[in-house]
Amino acid sequence: MSTRVLVVDDEQSLAKVVASYLEHDGHDVACAFDGPSAVEAAREQRPDVVVLDLGLPGLDGIEVCRQLRTFTDCYIVMLTARADEVDKLIGLGVGADDYLTKPFSPRELVARVRVMLRRPRSGGGGALAAGEEPARTFGALSIDVSAREVSVDGGPVEVTRTEFDLLAALSARPRMAFSRRQLIDAVWGDGWVGDEHLVDVHIGHLRRKLGDDPAAPRYIRTVRGVGYRMGER
Repeated sequence: MSTRVLVVDDEQSLAKVVASYLEHDGHDVACAFDGPSAVEAAREQRPDVVVLDLGLPGLDGIEVCRQLRTFTDCYIVMLTARADEVDKLIGLGVGADDYLTKPFSPRELVARVRVMLRRPRSGGGGALAAGEEPARTFGALSIDVSAREVSVDGGPVEVTRTEFDLLAALSARPRMAFSRRQLIDAVWGDGWVGDEHLVDVHIGHLRRKLGDDPAAPRYIRTVRGVGYRMGER
């Protein structure tokens, strides 16, 4: 069954090139060339993946990403022509799952999309039925892997797909120190190529949402020189 991809870029020639590569890979592809049109197209078409340029007319990519996250949990790949780290962090902070800096290879983008779509879907979409696996608890933190729900002190915590997948990977083997590469392989897939510090960005967002102080962590602990693990001690 083909998947839907929405390509959003005000450089129409680039958008059409990207679309042709994605279509050749078997996806149904639509294009939008400004922010408002992108939001409208996403509402109507419910894409599985949105390839989203940061610099858009009407609404910029950050605002489009914020609005998308109010009604869809589709994968979002942010494109930016600005190489400074701040733009990348801001893009990821509003719910993007990955990013590419222009100029990029359309083949690399297609590979990133392909790897993302191998990941489990939201809801109960794994092999287990909802409620089959007991919730994983770490103090006040509860992770229901079957239902893909997170709560702290009994209150729900809204996380993105990528944030949940990281939390699920870490919590599956408590006290094991995972390297960034191991987490990338578990969440993005072993075909993913890019900056491994992408993991740090998502861990930072998770900590803020969970109210976890990195200086005195209750849930996600930094293992110096290695990566991360679950557990305070």
